[in-house]
Amino acid sequence: MSATYLMPTYNRQPISFTRGSGSWLYTHNDTAYLDALTGIAVCGLGHCHPQVTEAIQQQAATLVHTSNLFGIDWQERAGEALCTAAQMDSVFFANSGAEANEAALKMARLYAHNKGFKRPKVIVMEQSFHGRTLLSLSATANPKARAGFFTLDDDFIRLPFGDIEAIEQAACDNDEICAIFVEPIQGEGGLNTAANGFSYLEQLQAICDAHDWLFMIDEVQTGNGRTGKYFAYQHSSARPDVLTTAKGLGNGFPVGACLARGRAKDLFGAGSHGSTYGGTPLASRVVHSVYEVLSHSDIMQNSINEGQFIRNNITAQLKQYGVTSRGAGTMIGIVLPENMDCSQLVDLARDEQQLIINVTGGHVIRLLPPLNIKRDESEQVVERLVKVLKPRL
Repeated sequence: MSATYLMPTYNRQPISFTRGSGSWLYTHNDTAYLDALTGIAVCGLGHCHPQVTEAIQQQAATLVHTSNLFGIDWQERAGEALCTAAQMDSVFFANSGAEANEAALKMARLYAHNKGFKRPKVIVMEQSFHGRTLLSLSATANPKARAGFFTLDDDFIRLPFGDIEAIEQAACDNDEICAIFVEPIQGEGGLNTAANGFSYLEQLQAICDAHDWLFMIDEVQTGNGRTGKYFAYQHSSARPDVLTTAKGLGNGFPVGACLARGRAKDLFGAGSHGSTYGGTPLASRVVHSVYEVLSHSDIMQNSINEGQFIRNNITAQLKQYGVTSRGAGTMIGIVLPENMDCSQLVDLARDEQQLIINVTGGHVIRLLPPLNIKRDESEQVVERLVKVLKPRL
């Protein structure tokens, strides 16, 4: 397959797929691959979920786009569903996680402006990833992603993930901090969780409340049932002012969302932000269909059960080699010894075991299988991955 006319922005693997069904992807010659990555946490309901597919087909034959110059019934319905699920008051629909995060960071700037700040700062975390648009890239920690783009670093204070004392010290050192922006679990950074788990979010909210900062949570990867709750922050008693999400929100259809409540509830007004394609009838109906599946099934409990099964069984078989695991639900990190050469693991899993995986944070295998993965498929994930890893540990 030639990529002559495509910009070389991706280090593509030497394979392509022509169709998908549930937990499986198929090549042109119908070779089946077990997809334990689901488009990097995007197809949470599996490939071509029948209810989502039906919604796309019906809406594509009815009305795709009108623009936000007009009322959009499905956008209203999707907004109500998502705000209900997230316990938020209002939503802005975008086209991606980066756009949703850009909206959140614009909210933080507007919030600071309204408070009279001249050089406002947002606290973000080391090893974070928030997107590739300029402001979201500036909030991102990955040096490779940032190199050469003259990022807006003066607008951010970067602190160690999970370090409450560092945040309290920053509050003493800078009187123009306006927000904290954090992932509940750092996906691209290596499936990192705070030492005290989701209670970390409660501590962050308490600091934001004490200093009148916006508490903003990036749930682009952790949202939409991925960790066993609709949103990962719901494992705690924390309540964000701003919540962003995408990926699993459309189960493969490109859509993102930025939600607000509390201190952020009334920040945006007419003209504050916009998107030509944000919340089209088609995108909104897809969001609503995903909500219907997640809200009226035991799929999130299945995510908890199968994720725990995969983690427990892989670590049980490889514990003697120093392998551990972390994560929540079907957001799984298999932590390998730091001195292990992980550079070929993705290729080996794909070519030897027809298993699609990802390595992040240098030495962490990231598994993001469908929330509705079946037990026999979970068993195959374990078996295939152990076969790849054990001879090389």
